[in-house]
Amino acid sequence: MQDVQSSHDPRNVPIDQVGVSDLRYPISVLDRAQGKQHTVARLTMSVNLPHHFKGTHMSRFIEVLNKHRGEVTMNTIPAMLTDLRQVLQAESARVEVTFPYFLERTAPVSQAKALMDYDCTFVGEANGGTEDFMLGVRVPVTSLCPCSKEISDYGAHNQRGQVSMQVRGTRGVDGRPALIWIEELVEIAEQSASAPVYPLLKRPDERHVTMQAYDHPQFVEDIVRDVAVRLQDDVRVGWFCVEVVNQESIHNHSAFARIEWNR
Repeated sequence: MQDVQSSHDPRNVPIDQVGVSDLRYPISVLDRAQGKQHTVARLTMSVNLPHHFKGTHMSRFIEVLNKHRGEVTMNTIPAMLTDLRQVLQAESARVEVTFPYFLERTAPVSQAKALMDYDCTFVGEANGGTEDFMLGVRVPVTSLCPCSKEISDYGAHNQRGQVSMQVRGTRGVDGRPALIWIEELVEIAEQSASAPVYPLLKRPDERHVTMQAYDHPQFVEDIVRDVAVRLQDDVRVGWFCVEVVNQESIHNHSAFARIEWNR
């Protein structure tokens, strides 16, 4: 049968990225406590397309993914990128994997346990002899306004915030990026906020969390700086981008702060 995709394109315009998106697929990722965790990811897979090709072969993306259908981590994504470049005759390839990651959380007083989900992302890129891997995690937190606490006769307004972190690990002598656990980034975000967010709280827990937040007021600027300091102190982190968004409870807008840093 005629291979239309490989036919010549007279426009001589290269395409930076072409591929498949919104592809759902079951994967397993590294879990610090359990070894592996099974989840369902949404994937975007792409390659560059030279100017002389009319199109790429979309079915080959699925074939490569099916070949690597087991564990998806910073250790296995490079092999997937290599296969994409070879099979699709491309110079560069990119894979973005977005998935929910679940952790069992324990309430601070009642010790009640329940699962909580965190939005996570793996991004891998290969271009010539250069490879890149980035881990992203978004963590919900509680923040309490220091200004509100200072000027009010009683109480202070608080809000739920989102701490979004993207990190690249420093590379060792073997060329691989350092392993950074999802759980570690969750802990950093929660330690930098006024209080964590829990999936299940009884009344004694609510009292504890409310007072914890009141005792640890944090501006959005405080949270993003505290996260940055903790990441800078970790020698495994070579680059990061942190953004904190507070969904204001007494304003019709959100407040945000962002820091990007390279070692």
